[in-house]
Amino acid sequence: MIQIKYFKEFTFVYAILISLFHFNVNIWGGISDLWFNSAHFALLASLGFLTLEATKDENKISILNIIFAVLSISTFMYMMLFEESLYAVAHGQMRTSDVIVACLTIALAIEMVRRSTGYIIPAIIILCISYILFLGQYFEGVFAFGGMDFERFLYRMFYTSEGLFGPIATISSTYVFMFILFAAFLLKSGAGDFIVDVSNAVAGKYTGGTGHVAVFSSALMGTISGSAVANTVSTGSITIPMMKKAGFKGTFAAAVEAAASTGGQIMPPIMGAGAFIMAQITHIPFVTIVTVSILPAILYFASISFYIHIHAKENNIKGEENSVKILPLLREGFHFIIPLSTLVGLLIYGFSPTYAASIAIVTIVLASYLTKNKRMGLKEILEALALGSQNMVVTGVLLIAVGIIVGVINISGVGITFSQLIMEWSGNSLLIAIILVAIASLILGMGLPVTASYVVLSVLSAPALVGLMLTPEMAALVNAGIELPEVAMYLLSAHLIIFWLSQDSNLTPPVCLAAFAAAAIAKTPPMETGLVSWKIGKGMYIIPLLFAFTPLVNGTWFERVEVFTFAFFGILCFSIVMEGFWDKKMMILERVVFAIAAVLLLTEDEAYNFETYFGIVQNTHIVGFVLFAASMLLHKMMFKEGKKYAETN
Repeated sequence: MIQIKYFKEFTFVYAILISLFHFNVNIWGGISDLWFNSAHFALLASLGFLTLEATKDENKISILNIIFAVLSISTFMYMMLFEESLYAVAHGQMRTSDVIVACLTIALAIEMVRRSTGYIIPAIIILCISYILFLGQYFEGVFAFGGMDFERFLYRMFYTSEGLFGPIATISSTYVFMFILFAAFLLKSGAGDFIVDVSNAVAGKYTGGTGHVAVFSSALMGTISGSAVANTVSTGSITIPMMKKAGFKGTFAAAVEAAASTGGQIMPPIMGAGAFIMAQITHIPFVTIVTVSILPAILYFASISFYIHIHAKENNIKGEENSVKILPLLREGFHFIIPLSTLVGLLIYGFSPTYAASIAIVTIVLASYLTKNKRMGLKEILEALALGSQNMVVTGVLLIAVGIIVGVINISGVGITFSQLIMEWSGNSLLIAIILVAIASLILGMGLPVTASYVVLSVLSAPALVGLMLTPEMAALVNAGIELPEVAMYLLSAHLIIFWLSQDSNLTPPVCLAAFAAAAIAKTPPMETGLVSWKIGKGMYIIPLLFAFTPLVNGTWFERVEVFTFAFFGILCFSIVMEGFWDKKMMILERVVFAIAAVLLLTEDEAYNFETYFGIVQNTHIVGFVLFAASMLLHKMMFKEGKKYAETN
């Protein structure tokens, strides 16, 4: 380790310059995608090497980290200086220096990912490289691959859009960076505290109020953050102690926060990096993806609130008498609503996400001057710029490194093979195919973060799911080369299924990063917290089935609202069945009846060969709702009779 005077200040300024560079290029352009993506990697990797392993003395750094940072910058410098000359040499034949720099870039990406996420992703990348170079020759059957020349592999990974600096890197350097920068500005302007205060004013007075505050604040934070762990740490540090003080057990409080914070990845308008990647892969407009995701996201957060309500009733946890009124809060913090409204408005109007995010960032600064408190001066602006770059290091380098995995999958044809295997193993059953994808997602989630898991799994399994969703007539037309508009919505349904199932790595042991972060705040056993969060986050597994078997995504707006309304009560029934409690502990027969109601409310007439009622409302939904209402009424009557009997005796 060496001591460098003002090193902390240097990295702070360096992070600011990285954000300014990205802001400038995303607004005004000026360089090619290949150069921009190469610079994106070089800048973030060098910042990561300089800061991720910082000691208590932030002015100390190892010589090795400095060397790695310099080498990262040198890869971009080489790209700028020698890219054109490469194309002029023997039709793209690589020189020795090209080979060295390409190898160095891949090695630096792997090392940066190892430092930030552990050994599993680097191991997968090395396995993929080995497979395409020589290991595939030793496989038999459908996964056999003859191998690829080493120089050709490096060329395609370094100089083309198939590897490191391809579409995934473009998404990272444009959409993802700008929205993370947008979130950094909002947080520095004080939006985090405003969100918690508003949530407390809205939901704190209800049964189990502090739990609902956690859900509401995580939902609002998800609109700007899009990161489960970041949500957990930012809102959980406030809501988890609040829940424990109100009477919730520490494990339950931490699990609620983890499950609610995971919803940040599925909450429009940002949805983590997923919505941007989905738009790039499917060529479906970003606004369409965000729009159809609103109702499912509400269902997910409602499913968590149902658990909180039942748990609070069972443990007699009341709401808090809150003297804080919502209107004074909104008057004081109305300026936080302006940038979000600007962002959504520009997206709906048709502007690109990067342009919308850029204007929204400027709006945050200007809107802060509409209030006397927390105005963003030069210091706050610089801190937000630095925070944006720092928060982007892990995500940016990870997405670029995952480009190697995606490139290998596409070049080798493994993706097509995997899709064919899903079709074969599922026996043309969409439900079984979804279960297989869920299992694959769980396995991938043990080693890959959510975004990486979605990218890999979508390349592997989305075509199979789309094929199973199409009717034979539609499939025949598609195979004949005829474009059908509705196919795009089936494609979106498939990707949303995969994206939602990919979230389970935040909640499902043994990984469950969000649950671990919440457990650290609540000081509870991590694995126990993970198991409870997995139970509470059951909506992450139920709602993807609605994407597949109902018109929640690909129907008309009336059909979507109809499915949403009855699914709301269906998920409530499911929660009651799981907990076995409402006003009192339920008998087995009651739970069976509520289970039947849940199934009817969550399924379509087609599953039972029923016809719709007047072509508007599903018969299954009507029967399910009547069964739910009658069961709830009977349960309450029995509870009142029991209570009256207990009082008189």
